[in-house]
Amino acid sequence: MNKQELIDAVASESGTSKSAAEEAINAALNTISKEVAAGSTVQLVGFGTFGRGERAARTGRNPATGEAIEIAAAKTVKFTAGKAFKDAVNQA
Repeated sequence: MNKQELIDAVASESGTSKSAAEEAINAALNTISKEVAAGSTVQLVGFGTFGRGERAARTGRNPATGEAIEIAAAKTVKFTAGKAFKDAVNQA
């Protein structure tokens, strides 16, 4: 399912227009993105938790040459599924 299909499904499920559903989805995604980028966690009970993680700097290998390279530290996005979401996936 892509974003447009999600918008169509939400509009159909909620009985609202596609433009209203798109506006609501965009607002939710933007808010989650801003909060996680700022270092906060966003917990949606029954669905899951979005958060930010840290990946330490490390040494890797260039697969073409075998040469050792330094990989910089990076911030990552973490998602932990909630119990209700896990249960729904396991029943499907």
